[in-house]
Amino acid sequence: MIYLIAVLLVLCLAIVLFINFHPVFGGSVKKEQKENYSSLNNYKNGRFINLVPTNEKVGVGDMFSMLKDSFRNREERKPNQNLPIVEVDWNKVNSEKDSLTWFGHSAFLLSIDGKKLLVDPMLGSVASPVSFVGSKRYSQDTLTIIERLPRIDAVLLTHDHYDHLDYLSIRKLKNKVEHFFVPLGVRPHLLRWGIVKEKVTELNWWEEREFRGLTVALTPSKHFSGRGVFNRNTTLWGGWVVLGQKTRFYTSGDGGYDAHFKEIGKKYGPFNLTLMEGGQYDRRWSDIHMKPEESVQANIDVGGKQMMLIHWGAFTLAFHPWTEPVERALIEAQKEGVNMVVPRIGETVELTGEISHSSSVWWRM
Repeated sequence: MIYLIAVLLVLCLAIVLFINFHPVFGGSVKKEQKENYSSLNNYKNGRFINLVPTNEKVGVGDMFSMLKDSFRNREERKPNQNLPIVEVDWNKVNSEKDSLTWFGHSAFLLSIDGKKLLVDPMLGSVASPVSFVGSKRYSQDTLTIIERLPRIDAVLLTHDHYDHLDYLSIRKLKNKVEHFFVPLGVRPHLLRWGIVKEKVTELNWWEEREFRGLTVALTPSKHFSGRGVFNRNTTLWGGWVVLGQKTRFYTSGDGGYDAHFKEIGKKYGPFNLTLMEGGQYDRRWSDIHMKPEESVQANIDVGGKQMMLIHWGAFTLAFHPWTEPVERALIEAQKEGVNMVVPRIGETVELTGEISHSSSVWWRM
């Protein structure tokens, strides 16, 4: 018995040391930073908050029902073979034309006014702090794409969850990126990973910056944050607006449906293209992720002329079939008269007029 207790104590100590010292977990917000945040209306008792009631927690009963669901329809929750990535058209990527290249899930490259902006560049193989636990990417490792990317003017991060902020991707990218725009509190992660302070700008909701002729603004979303056991909501989350000379662009980041979309549309809309999260939803966390039908409505709320669904096509983080988000969103988009763009992973679409893309239902393998 004493031996078993000793083993458990050593194991717990090893886990604590791993969490505290491995860089994958990122940095911590300093005391003086927390003091600066204390006057903000979206910060309370040392944590960032949503400004509307939001259920972020999963109860004990939910845990049991999730365990039961984990054994159902498992074969439908991921592709039955590696999901192919089309060969990137680097001529299009390097062109001066406004365009967007999707890398699966919420990672994409936005070319606007000749500037290259990389958003949520999670290009690693697993959405987890360790390689042996967590959801594996449907396709082959996409980290090698970074080697071919052009010089990146800025990286925009929506929040610090592992399926959006990836340690290996940032380490590989750091010498290619001129600047990083992040929500409040996320800078310490990047500093720990070797990014210099001067290259990182933190923003609160509704704050804007002019960047090389573009307007970049962080907008609210209804979500949460955290990379470790004890740092939940110590960093902020949000979506991004990017305004160029010809293209007005918006990406929602993660979060549930609410009135903030109409506020964003009123302040910044209409948009030539919106990227709306609409995968990894579940009745047990309906406040913090949108169902596909809500994604379409959110696009209407912000004034999106065209929309694309993101947060799907790379990882299994919920219990629905992996193709269900895009299928449901397409049905709703047709019903509401919304032009929904569904490019292949790796495909570049030009953001001029009505966006053209491969019309095949490529996900039906």
